[in-house]
Amino acid sequence: MNIIDELQEIYKEAEDLISNVKKESQLDDTKNLFIGKKGKLSLISKKMGNLDIEERKQVGQKINEISENLEKLIIIKRDSIKDEELNLLLEREKFDVLQPRKHRESGTLHPITSVQMEVEDIFVSMGFEVMDGPEIETDYNNFEALNFTEDHPARDMQDTFYTDDGNLLRTHTSAIQVRALKILKPPFRIIAPGRVFRYEEIDASHENTFNQVEGMVVGKNISVANLTYTMNQLLSQIFNKETIVRLRPGYFPFVEPGFELDFQCMVCEGKGCSVCKHSGWVELLPCGLIHPNVLKFAGLDPEIWTGFAFGLGLDRLVMMRYGISDIRYFNSGNLRFLKKFL
Repeated sequence: MNIIDELQEIYKEAEDLISNVKKESQLDDTKNLFIGKKGKLSLISKKMGNLDIEERKQVGQKINEISENLEKLIIIKRDSIKDEELNLLLEREKFDVLQPRKHRESGTLHPITSVQMEVEDIFVSMGFEVMDGPEIETDYNNFEALNFTEDHPARDMQDTFYTDDGNLLRTHTSAIQVRALKILKPPFRIIAPGRVFRYEEIDASHENTFNQVEGMVVGKNISVANLTYTMNQLLSQIFNKETIVRLRPGYFPFVEPGFELDFQCMVCEGKGCSVCKHSGWVELLPCGLIHPNVLKFAGLDPEIWTGFAFGLGLDRLVMMRYGISDIRYFNSGNLRFLKKFL
């Protein structure tokens, strides 16, 4: 057998071994067996010294050709082995992200959402209608129509976030009351729950994003007695117990007279804590009789129609109900906190 025939036999043997290899480590061993420094092709190269120039040229070309072909076969086989290994891995570890979990944790409503729904039910039972409005409001609806003039100092108390087109993130859901006055004919009773925004210094009892339930009643001969009765009905049903409340004078441009309605802190039972700023009382809502100017803006005669309005701080109400000491928990996204309300 001449050297060319011997090379053909070596190539055929290598081709068969490469095709039957199952692992990369075996493929490396096969490569070393044939084209390594001590492989079969290297041994053939050492015999070339006994050949004449023409034969040496032919054998050298054949060795190079076989070596290149084997390199290509090894690369193809290596890719094939990697693909097979990946497919096996994917098959073993297959996981369908759309497949429902066998053991799913039960979800729950956020405590603010849950209490808001209760508040809505209580007011609906008293004949109120629930209304909604946009979170991005006009300056007119948020301030001017509520008796905040452009240079009114009370605007500083409700500093907010403005958009490039001159609108703003509403500071209270009283803006929904302005919309209600435009579309409803008195007498009527409405509440307006929703999220509001203010540029606040955040602490245990203040957030820049929080929730309110504004309320408004418009009719004839409405008095402060109607207001306090409505608030007592709400609080007694929310807490299922008698609550201690107080009215103190307060100034708000859209009511006259205006009051702050506070109730005794239920976290510390009036002893003083971070929630009530160690006063024993928590400010629940501003309220009062609707200012005549607000009724005039809506085209109503204040000599005929009167009413009361209030703005309930929903976050603080929830804090009192569940004994939550820090308002920042509500927007924290902390699942350990939310799981307490399952």
